[in-house]
Amino acid sequence: VQLQASGGGLVQAGDSLRVSCAISGRTFSNGAIGWFRQAPGKEREFVAAIFRSAGNTYYADSVKGRFTMSRASAKNTVYLQMNSLKPEDTAVYYCAAGERIILSAIRSTRAYNYWGQGTQVTVSS
Repeated sequence: VQLQASGGGLVQAGDSLRVSCAISGRTFSNGAIGWFRQAPGKEREFVAAIFRSAGNTYYADSVKGRFTMSRASAKNTVYLQMNSLKPEDTAVYYCAAGERIILSAIRSTRAYNYWGQGTQVTVSS
């Protein structure tokens, strides 16, 4: 399974940005796709996730109401629409895939088997 994140960039506080994750290779209908981010000097943290079969989405409290995760109808691309961006959203954003993820583990990096290379999002104040 290969994941390719794209769409990052430099924006101002309050702007919007959409990042994408293209999924290729061996596909699986179950499991979940997640977005994580890592700022310099900080640990990688959960942002959002979607279960592939049901389409249920979950968000970190810090982005709830501002970020929306969605998927293309073919389920081979997922998106993270980021609105009302803040300087503290600045990070490298990674998408990840996990084949067997239960709800209680969806926010853990350890639950995901495959990772993309990341895309930089920078929000200036």
